[in-house]
Amino acid sequence: MKAETVPSRSISTHWRGTLSAGQRMLSRAAKLALDIALPTLCVSCREPVDGEGVCAACWAKLSFIAPPYCPRLGIPFVYDPGPEMLSMEAIASPPAYHRARAAVRYDDVASTLVHSLKYQDRTDLAPAMGRWMARAGRELLGEADMLIPVPLHWRRAWRRRYNQSGALARVIERQAGVRLRGDVLRRVRATEQQIGLSRAQRATNVQGAFQVSADHQAEVQGRRIVLIDDVLTSGATLDACARALLRAKAARVDALVFARVVETGSRPI
Repeated sequence: MKAETVPSRSISTHWRGTLSAGQRMLSRAAKLALDIALPTLCVSCREPVDGEGVCAACWAKLSFIAPPYCPRLGIPFVYDPGPEMLSMEAIASPPAYHRARAAVRYDDVASTLVHSLKYQDRTDLAPAMGRWMARAGRELLGEADMLIPVPLHWRRAWRRRYNQSGALARVIERQAGVRLRGDVLRRVRATEQQIGLSRAQRATNVQGAFQVSADHQAEVQGRRIVLIDDVLTSGATLDACARALLRAKAARVDALVFARVVETGSRPI
């Protein structure tokens, strides 16, 4: 009886393997056909592109932020003022978060990437953007215990179907090996869009909008946290999030974003 069942099992295993290999070949062929019929277009200029969603010409227009920059806010300097020299913004109005870092300046190409991810369901852009962020935030991530994406209010999350900050944070989690916790910080009050508001209005708009859930306070206490968001403009949203985490006894809060607005003429003091 055993001699009769062994060949049967071998044949079955062989056919399963053949079928699996055939399915993989069909899948690759279908993907190739789709790529030929519908090539990926650069999100900025709409030229065909292979891979990251940005063509070589637009890649060259992205302004990646590198030292020298303000050690507190990550604002790039036009010359190196020396170690630990702060920007005027950091001295005049220090935020609740300890440090901020950004991958790129918020210019035309960066704006297109952010808006495509945020409003046009282009979640395929998150891996590249997240990798650039992980590289820009190496120092912060190397000391971090936890990543927390800036949360959306539940009504806005329902309309958008996903949180762009969460999509970026998941990529950074894989890149840096720092655990992501998207359930710790909540947006407890719906706020207006920050677009078009003054710096003071932005701060008022998000005041008291964020809260650490009571059942997660113990997880935050004593932790070094990196907040993840897509854009830093005035810093009001990140500041409000940091204050909520610090009230929950976080040891330190840093901020890592894809792009930041850089005022023309920013200088060290």
